[in-house]
Amino acid sequence: MPPQRRIGPGPETEFTEQPLYAGHYRLEEPLGSGGMGVVHLARSASGLRLAVKVVHPELAEDREFRGRFRQEVAAARRVSGAFTAPVVDADPHAEQPWMATLYIPGPTLEDHVKRNGALPPDRLRRLLAGLAEALRDIHRVGVVHRDLKPSNVLLAEDGPKVIDFGISRPADSELHTETGKLIGTPPFMAPEQFRRPREVGPAADVFALGSVLVHAATGRGPFDSDSPYVVAYQVVHDEPDLAGVPDDLAGLVARCLAKEPRDRPTPDELMGELRAISASYETQVFAPYGSRSQGVRPYDSAGGPTGDGARLAGARAFIPAQRDEGDGRHDERHEPALTHVSDRRSGGGRGRPRLGRSRLGRSRLGRSRLGRSRSDRPPRSVWSRRTRLVVCVLAVAVAAGVTASFTVLGVGEPADRTGAGAAPPKAPDPKAPEATSPTRAWSTFLRPSGARPASGGTPHCVRTAAPKAGAGTPKAGAGARLYCAAPGISAAAVDAETGKVRWSRPAPTKAPSLDAPAAPVLSGGLVQTVTDAGGVLKALDPDTGRTRWSRDLEAYAGRVAHARDTVLLMTARGTLRGLDARDGSVRWQRSYPGLQDATLWAGDDGRVHSVSARGTGSLVTALDPRTGSQLWQRHLEGSLTPVGARDGTVWFQETDRDSYTVAVVRYDATRRAVRRVPLDVPLPDAVASLHRGTVHLLGAGGGLVAVDTEGADAGQRWRLETSVSQGSAPTVAGSTVYFGAADGRLIAVDVRDRRPALLGQTDPRPSGRTGALASALGRPSAGDGRVFATAPDGSVFSLPSRSPQQW
Repeated sequence: MPPQRRIGPGPETEFTEQPLYAGHYRLEEPLGSGGMGVVHLARSASGLRLAVKVVHPELAEDREFRGRFRQEVAAARRVSGAFTAPVVDADPHAEQPWMATLYIPGPTLEDHVKRNGALPPDRLRRLLAGLAEALRDIHRVGVVHRDLKPSNVLLAEDGPKVIDFGISRPADSELHTETGKLIGTPPFMAPEQFRRPREVGPAADVFALGSVLVHAATGRGPFDSDSPYVVAYQVVHDEPDLAGVPDDLAGLVARCLAKEPRDRPTPDELMGELRAISASYETQVFAPYGSRSQGVRPYDSAGGPTGDGARLAGARAFIPAQRDEGDGRHDERHEPALTHVSDRRSGGGRGRPRLGRSRLGRSRLGRSRLGRSRSDRPPRSVWSRRTRLVVCVLAVAVAAGVTASFTVLGVGEPADRTGAGAAPPKAPDPKAPEATSPTRAWSTFLRPSGARPASGGTPHCVRTAAPKAGAGTPKAGAGARLYCAAPGISAAAVDAETGKVRWSRPAPTKAPSLDAPAAPVLSGGLVQTVTDAGGVLKALDPDTGRTRWSRDLEAYAGRVAHARDTVLLMTARGTLRGLDARDGSVRWQRSYPGLQDATLWAGDDGRVHSVSARGTGSLVTALDPRTGSQLWQRHLEGSLTPVGARDGTVWFQETDRDSYTVAVVRYDATRRAVRRVPLDVPLPDAVASLHRGTVHLLGAGGGLVAVDTEGADAGQRWRLETSVSQGSAPTVAGSTVYFGAADGRLIAVDVRDRRPALLGQTDPRPSGRTGALASALGRPSAGDGRVFATAPDGSVFSLPSRSPQQW
């Protein structure tokens, strides 16, 4: 849909002609103009605020420019993270191309420095940490920004955001810089951008980061001059002027500004060195900048609202992951909110931090201790976190005596976080439950014998409730268990109460990747697992792990589904076989030539469903697993991916050609009724789960959405922007939504009254493999007062569900 146009206030204004709509988004007011187009504040039908860039009309007719804009859209969509602005929609093929990103309230770094002066050292360190993490996320997907500068850094409540990928270049882009043409802003360009513009790589962004830090610290650049030609000469030949940069950061900034790309640190190295620098400070969480003592606006050192800083109050904020500073001090950086209250036990009105429930988008964060100076902080409790950590370490050292043969780091031990960017676990509360408590937290690693700590990938697990006496799955009295698969581990049984590994079976492959097999399935009283890169199906005894039966899956291309006590296998020619899950014998065989390319899956209603693409729609078939007979078949519009099934009703997420989820579709097979509920704003690469008729979706970039498909008022219930670049499918338990992040955090969100609010999150548990990302994350599960989750460092862990604020 091309933008509809309107006439602006008059010829004297820069915005004399403004589009009224871009796609489905109403453009309310211009926010700024650049070389490529005008950025407007816009709203979706649900009221979500967006920043929409609309290309200048004269440039829209330029084929080369359209190619650049398509490249910008592609780059921005590839990049997601806590410190970049997620793309929610775009139409680079429109008559006047446009792109919509989430609106981020706040001034640019350039505007803030102009109005308020240079940033103080503590905020410089937080700015450097956020920008380094942003560059890591940008470079991780093969994109080079090439125009990082103060005007492209927004100072949002939850940290700096890198915006404007107008001249960014994916490493695999077919567009190349023309010989002799310079692209960038000279004071923030790297030497190679002047000397070898066709060979610009990620190191150029690190150079720009150094220049941005000098500007933030001093109000000027390291190579300032009135002439861009003199600036270019100085960038290539002269040493940077670092006068005014804090001493503890000057060396790191100087390395960023090295003339040769190979001499500059990577973003990961920057983050590591910054942790060492910050170890000598009371470094605060890189939390919302609005989370200061009451009355102080973000980046306003004078303590009053100035400029755009006042606009930040009330903006939605989600606390990004932070790494440990390494000094064992009282660490507030992972706590979602802290409110200062009187400690009645001390009797003297002395304050202590209390974890509060932070409503995202409200000002309760304004009462946080996170922004106080040392002088006005309350005295620490005698039982400090440093003391608790020492006690915890000593207790673990005594207790950690026995390990499982395939490497388990003790029952309830702190996870070994020796990988890059890893953080040690929090010290326990001195009044925490004893070891016999049914909700005692524990953490266990699943990794092949001999593997180094944090080198494994994300395990995938299924949880079973404790069986009743006489039950056969598993043996009576065995207790609740997790059955897991992990890279290098085909299956393992973990006690759900203690974290002890009961048994494990190694995978045949010698060099496991980060991607684990799918979680095992309990069917026919056995643990069914697919091993050896999808080549073998094995049925294991749930109590011993011994193989009961196995089957080669070469003829089935790994297409397996389990429905209660039946295993279904589909061949490439459309032959469907049903096996008895107890012994592997063939129960029945049928031919379905039209389903040879279908995806098989089993719902909670015990039926097996298949979905296959048919033109612009999808062919959905339901089968009886006991006989293989067809129960019903229906052609539904749209490209559909199954989410869940219950009582004869099936739910799907509908995606467009760019893998954006645009709607949730509900099909009632009994009534033959279809209901399609569109999302207010499409979600990229979303994962979904079903809970009592409501579908919860989490998109790349962090959009968390709930869609109700039942009743007269069906529709999107709420949306929360979490800034999680990649997450697991959500799990709902009561009024809490749990999901995992790519860095290993477990996050809890309260969704009572359709007003989502962050409850808490764990420390990151990243993989120790530099730059490694798993393609799929394990979905958390909840029950019996616990939350169970897995992380990229190879750990399986359990936490009490009643107190996410204390994670």
